[in-house]
Amino acid sequence: MTQESRTTPEHCTPLPAADERPNPGYYATHALDRAFKANLARMTAGITPAGLASVYVEWLAHLSLSPGKQLELGEKFVRKSTRLAQYAGRLAMDPATPACIEPMPQDHRFSHDAWQQWPYNLIHQSFLLTQQWWHNATTGVEGVSPAREQVINFVTRQLLDHASPSNIPWLNPEVAHATLASGGWNLVDGWQNFLEDWERAVSGKPPAGAEVYRVGENLAVTPGKVVYRNQLIELVQYAPTTPRVQAEPVLIVPAWIMKYYVLDLAPGKSLVEYLVDQGHTVFMISWRNPGSEDRDLGMDDYRRLGPMAALEVVTEITGSSRVHGVGYCLGGTLLSIAAAAMARDGDERLATLTTLATQVDFTEAGELMLFIGESQVSYLENMMWDQGYLDGFQMAGAFQILRSNDLVWSRVVHDYLLGQRQPMNALMAWNADITRLPYRMHSEYLRQLFLNNDLASGRYQVDHRPVAIQDIRAPIFAVGTTADHVAPWQSVYKVHLLTDADEVTFLLTSGGHNAGIVSEPSHPRRRYRLRTQRQGERYLDPDTWQQSTPERSGSWWPAWQQWLVAHSSGEEAPPALGSERYPPLDDAPGRYVRMP
Repeated sequence: MTQESRTTPEHCTPLPAADERPNPGYYATHALDRAFKANLARMTAGITPAGLASVYVEWLAHLSLSPGKQLELGEKFVRKSTRLAQYAGRLAMDPATPACIEPMPQDHRFSHDAWQQWPYNLIHQSFLLTQQWWHNATTGVEGVSPAREQVINFVTRQLLDHASPSNIPWLNPEVAHATLASGGWNLVDGWQNFLEDWERAVSGKPPAGAEVYRVGENLAVTPGKVVYRNQLIELVQYAPTTPRVQAEPVLIVPAWIMKYYVLDLAPGKSLVEYLVDQGHTVFMISWRNPGSEDRDLGMDDYRRLGPMAALEVVTEITGSSRVHGVGYCLGGTLLSIAAAAMARDGDERLATLTTLATQVDFTEAGELMLFIGESQVSYLENMMWDQGYLDGFQMAGAFQILRSNDLVWSRVVHDYLLGQRQPMNALMAWNADITRLPYRMHSEYLRQLFLNNDLASGRYQVDHRPVAIQDIRAPIFAVGTTADHVAPWQSVYKVHLLTDADEVTFLLTSGGHNAGIVSEPSHPRRRYRLRTQRQGERYLDPDTWQQSTPERSGSWWPAWQQWLVAHSSGEEAPPALGSERYPPLDDAPGRYVRMP
């Protein structure tokens, strides 16, 4: 990144033309706007009220100009009211009357047997019919764009979830029964849980139970050494456990939106441990947790100081000219950018490219896209400009909203209304280990990748020249997860359309964005599908691919490890930890991962 680009004023501060002199109060008024919006953003969890208001106004305007749609909604209201009345009448005659509407498969709020007893069966059936009516009201309104329709439907669903009878103590039979059985002590315990969580949140402490999980003690414990450090990364080289290793080392680039050790979670649940035990030399990037002083670090700084710097170290220590590159989530996007630039420049050091839950085309990035628009991005930029970074707590709010039933309301019911603590586990403790994102990097990421989709469109520039995923020729192994709300697997699958690699192997595994990747062989419920498409073969759309690819039982790790071996050149004695040029600096997991 040039000095000129570093000093260019930020996107959301429009400057007067070069030949115009700004008004005397120009900078003061814009600073006031930014300060106001920055503080407002903190109170709204980074979600712009202006953007939501504009969507609702547009929806209401088009609905008011659609008398046919209004008549349709009126008819549906009458029909649903009649269905509910008939259901109530049949219930009076037969308590075992089948439900008149079933919840969605992923909706488990009313699965307890107590919800099938009167009057709770009538209550939850009424709610589901109401929810269905609002879905009809917020979809199919002529004149509302599909993107705006998704936003209004999503926000309305969140409001309805807030008002669900499962969240209201006197309407939830599980809470009512627990209250009667304990004499109300469940509510007392729940209030204590709430106070403890509130105190921990405002004081920056980890959630209850997370303190038993400690990095370097029972998290991130695979033996190794930090062999390189710069202002942005530490590079960890893991100690071999086999007498011979594959000749090509593995370099893992995790996302800096989270701590790296999700891929070295705990003994038996560590992808790094598994690879080392299978005879691979593994290196992992550990990102530094940035502060306000790092506000001007951009995407190209992360590419240059991250995977490119690590590649130099890995090839020097191992003596191998070829490396298996692995990127997870945002780290996979960055590695894909680096791979495209390397291919453009004739750099052939990547033997293969593996991406885990990674997007390179952001046109169908799921419900997260509902938060990405000019209004939302500029709103976030004001908050990041004020503090120099996006705080992890501010970022986590958006991800929790995407799965509010699972991550918010189920916890409210379980911890606060039933007064029970959900047991902490290693993955939950890792998820609570919050990181920050530098202002410039996150602004560039949102604008260039999410908002403008520059990478998939051939407009993303590295060293002042465009890069194209199409240039990558190294074999690609892409992993998607079926329940991913961050990188939907259909979006990950688009790599088939963007590359001319000799082969693209796509694997779809059960689970979500994190749990689907942390899928150790001992996991009892994992399943996956796997198929390789070679150059010249016909393209399969995602649905056809899923229907025609047989499902297999078990973890995807062994299948991927076998693919790595098949794309390696043989075995050799393991390299030393570090080298004369890059001597070991610290024991793994290093210093950066412990930064608060």
